[in-house]
Amino acid sequence: MAQPAQAPAMHPDILSEDYTDVPAGKLASIITYLEMRTPPAKSSITNEHGLRLRAVHQVNAKWYRQLFRSIGEDWLWSTRLRMSDQQLLLILHDPAISLFALEHQGKDCGLLELDRSRSPDVEIAFLGLTRDMIGKGAGRFLLAEALKMAWSYCPARVTLHTCTLDHPNALLFYRKAGFVPYKRAVRIFSDPRVAGALPRTAAPQIPIL
Repeated sequence: MAQPAQAPAMHPDILSEDYTDVPAGKLASIITYLEMRTPPAKSSITNEHGLRLRAVHQVNAKWYRQLFRSIGEDWLWSTRLRMSDQQLLLILHDPAISLFALEHQGKDCGLLELDRSRSPDVEIAFLGLTRDMIGKGAGRFLLAEALKMAWSYCPARVTLHTCTLDHPNALLFYRKAGFVPYKRAVRIFSDPRVAGALPRTAAPQIPIL
């Protein structure tokens, strides 16, 4: 009897079209990569809340982590929290990195980081607000400022990415601003709450297994 034909080997980067279990203590997210290839029209967004974007040249690791955590804890941002001071400052002091803090009434309430290390592209590596500023128009102001600065370097394109663990409106927010999705990826990683980088009370909308 003829032997059944063997199925072609699956490329390691291609997931089976089926459910895949995620081990306990791990999380899975779908990352969407977006790009903008032409500068947007001049922004008509008004600064109704007296926001100010401040360039940060001399970065203090403690200050950065506090702001990063206050913005990202609800969405399980943890990459920068797991780094040593030396590793963190090596990135933030790179000449290709531009760091900004968003101020409101003398308090830092937002973070913007531009990465020009992949020239001719400019990446909006981090962009976020503290919880109290979400839904007040501060995000539109921050993104408009980010785009203005990113395009000032005359890149071939401006890129960023978001994932299914971010704010549920994040992807729509970026698409409305003119970004176009061009790639997806699946990431499986250790839950930072289990690993101890964030408290177990962080992001209660995402259960711990």
